Amino acid sequence: MVNKRLIISSLLSLVFLLTAFVSSAQVSVESGKQLFKANCAQCHNRNMKDNLTGPALGGISERWSGREELLYSWIRNTQSVIASGDPYAVDLYNTWNKVLMNPFPNLTDDEIGSILAYIDAVHNGTEGGNAAAAAGAVAVVEQPKTNYTLIYSVLAILLALIALILARIVGNLDHMNKVAAGDSEAPRPSIREILTSKSVIAFVIFALIVLGGYTTVNNAISFGRQQNYQPEQPIKFSHATHAGVNKIDCQYCHDGARRSKQSVIPSANTCMNCHKAIKKGSTYGTAELTKIFASVGYDPTTDTYIENYDQMATEDIEAIYKKWIADNYIADKELASLDAKGEKAVKDQWNNLVNSLTSEHDPKIGGPIEWNRIHNLPDHVYFNHSQHVTVGKLDCQQCHGKVQEMEVVKQYATLSMGWCINCHRQTEVKFMDNDYYKSYEKYHQELASGKREKVTVEDIGGTECQKCHY
Repeated sequence: MVNKRLIISSLLSLVFLLTAFVSSAQVSVESGKQLFKANCAQCHNRNMKDNLTGPALGGISERWSGREELLYSWIRNTQSVIASGDPYAVDLYNTWNKVLMNPFPNLTDDEIGSILAYIDAVHNGTEGGNAAAAAGAVAVVEQPKTNYTLIYSVLAILLALIALILARIVGNLDHMNKVAAGDSEAPRPSIREILTSKSVIAFVIFALIVLGGYTTVNNAISFGRQQNYQPEQPIKFSHATHAGVNKIDCQYCHDGARRSKQSVIPSANTCMNCHKAIKKGSTYGTAELTKIFASVGYDPTTDTYIENYDQMATEDIEAIYKKWIADNYIADKELASLDAKGEKAVKDQWNNLVNSLTSEHDPKIGGPIEWNRIHNLPDHVYFNHSQHVTVGKLDCQQCHGKVQEMEVVKQYATLSMGWCINCHRQTEVKFMDNDYYKSYEKYHQELASGKREKVTVEDIGGTECQKCHY
């Protein structure tokens, strides 16, 4: 006799697994971009055209054409492919001074395929339909993401219909078994009876538990991560102008990065080192600079700091900065006097200044500027800027992206644990002329003798749990 419950449960489980497989087994440029950033970008140039620590990857699919399986093996474990004696692999190894690529044994075929698809898209200038963005391959540029919701929904409906049809077939077979056994009065099961059967209800509960668990874990992993977060600031500050055009070093403003755990937010007094002389903004005009003057009590008209500024009435402060705004509005607009339009512009700029510098907690104009924080690690994570900047000699751009090209700064990297771990596994420690690493005599000797080609952060304990969590 056919076991109806067993067959229905098996068929529904098969449908569930097929749905999960269809949803997860995807090769896409977008996922390849994220995988490239997490695993490859430390050693290979993002524009796919120039060499970095490793060779330029543009055209890799053509170079390994006909040997794709070997390419996948090369990415997972370079050393094993070299040991096999493949001529191209051995020649590539010798060309790059016998430096082995880091192994990535956990990458699936779909993940490697996605990385190669992303490399080809950047190389061919077709990533996101934007050739210029593809050539730069900078994470600052937003790329449109393909929405597969409709496709998945249609597949889910089709699979549900198939499951329903199969369940009906099983019910009919069960009915035929009963008739063959002599029970001619046995009724055929209705759709409602099938859908409300214990096996179907049990499967639905099981599916909801799995889906709920997946969603909970996925959201927990993503909690607090805010890659590409780009809030508006109380004062429009252009990093592209300061760090890009004027080449101001990051550590001039973020002085703490070289000597402490925090990089520190620069005070307005740091801004005044330059802006006592530069009183007119080239990017956002004079209005944004006036906010800095008002926050520290500096009168740009007389070039003096205002005495007892914190005790002044708002009306008196307003008179000082409205005059400055008006004088510069006249100069900027080449007007002989303030007309109605000009008076409105001055009033609007003053109101914008007040709204930017005051808050419910501190309604007074003078005081520290309340910048909106962008990067924020969990409390259980220890990170020291000086360890990376002064000892590790890393460029700020390695974690923060090309800030010198950002008009408004946003979070460049995921700052996830996996992202940090991959960096520690791949980043070579700069031992030369670095007193911090003098105590590692064994590694120095191995480097000098040629026994060791490089030392990574992982080699000196950079992946130990207690280094970041204690």
